Amino acid sequence: MKSHTERLTYVKTMRRTLHKIPELGHAEYKTSAFIKSQLDQMGIRYESVLETGIVAFIEGIRPQKTLAFRADMDALPIGEETGESFESEHPGMMHACGHDGHMAMLLGLAKYLSDPEVSVMNHIVLIFQPAEEGPGGADPLIQAGIFETYKIDEIYGIHVYPELAQGKVSSCPGPMMAMVGEFDLKLIAKSAHGAMPNMGLDAVLIASEMVLGLQSIVSRNIDPIEPAVLTVGKFTSGERRNILAGTANLEGTIRAYNQDVFQVIINRIKTYVQGVAAAYAIEYELEIRDLYPPVVNDVNLYETFKKVNGDLATIQKPQMISEDFSYYQKKVPGLFYFLGVRNEEKGFVYPLHHPKFNLDEQALMDGIESYIRLLKYTNSIKDER
Repeated sequence: MKSHTERLTYVKTMRRTLHKIPELGHAEYKTSAFIKSQLDQMGIRYESVLETGIVAFIEGIRPQKTLAFRADMDALPIGEETGESFESEHPGMMHACGHDGHMAMLLGLAKYLSDPEVSVMNHIVLIFQPAEEGPGGADPLIQAGIFETYKIDEIYGIHVYPELAQGKVSSCPGPMMAMVGEFDLKLIAKSAHGAMPNMGLDAVLIASEMVLGLQSIVSRNIDPIEPAVLTVGKFTSGERRNILAGTANLEGTIRAYNQDVFQVIINRIKTYVQGVAAAYAIEYELEIRDLYPPVVNDVNLYETFKKVNGDLATIQKPQMISEDFSYYQKKVPGLFYFLGVRNEEKGFVYPLHHPKFNLDEQALMDGIESYIRLLKYTNSIKDER
């Protein structure tokens, strides 16, 4: 693939083929088989990890270190509404977070590195990771020992970002994305006829009070200069309009950058729920789960990112969204950055996780080029063309 047109055609084909076969976390069987078929054609060595995950290895001829690049593989349980000819063939599933693009970029990078006119100096590892959307594939991959097996020294990851103009990349030193947790709360009250509310304990009323109280935890318990979010995103209760609900279920998310802040929120949730439940004499079931740690970029890798991308690079304001790339950064220095895919002229304006989310594959070429600039800067490759 010597010309830009040939490379773009390949990346576009990869992205659209993968877009048609979205699969949920740890069930990316068709996706995994397709990626392996491409790596086989390139003659790149790889192994299967966690059943659907793939770790490819390209040996350097004069290695000083090992650089890893990661793409996530899973899709979301969202029905697609793009109307594209390559729309999802799996009903109720869609690559609405751009992971098809991430995989296409990594395959495009692999194709470039497999060119006989490109000399690979340092070892390079390509990680195709399952289950980023949940329950999280990064930590299990680490536990499987891939960092020790391949002696990975540093790691890089890209995420397409429709809030950033196409042609730009953005990142920041230090914290960039939040740590995240979630909670499930079931209230067990007492049902009664709506005409006789005094005979029951209204789960809707009690849960409504819980929603208001829970969402005041951040505003009244957390230092105002500390970023934190507590959101109740789902509230289900009731059977009929004239019956007091006997149960209610709340589901929510917790976000923060600071572990101490995160723990204060968890403690306050427990105390508040216990107090309200006792006041109304009801029972409850509360489950709180820690999920991903914060994405914290290595300062030195960020400085390299700025140098190699020049005017294309912008400083990214930290976000409260989360990413399990953060687990890799707890293991080795890592850099995560956004790739701009917003293109208003072409109508690519929908946010991530939207049923109409789409992108211009030319943006994926921008991502691959940013990886190549990085590899050249670190003397990890030499292009003889």
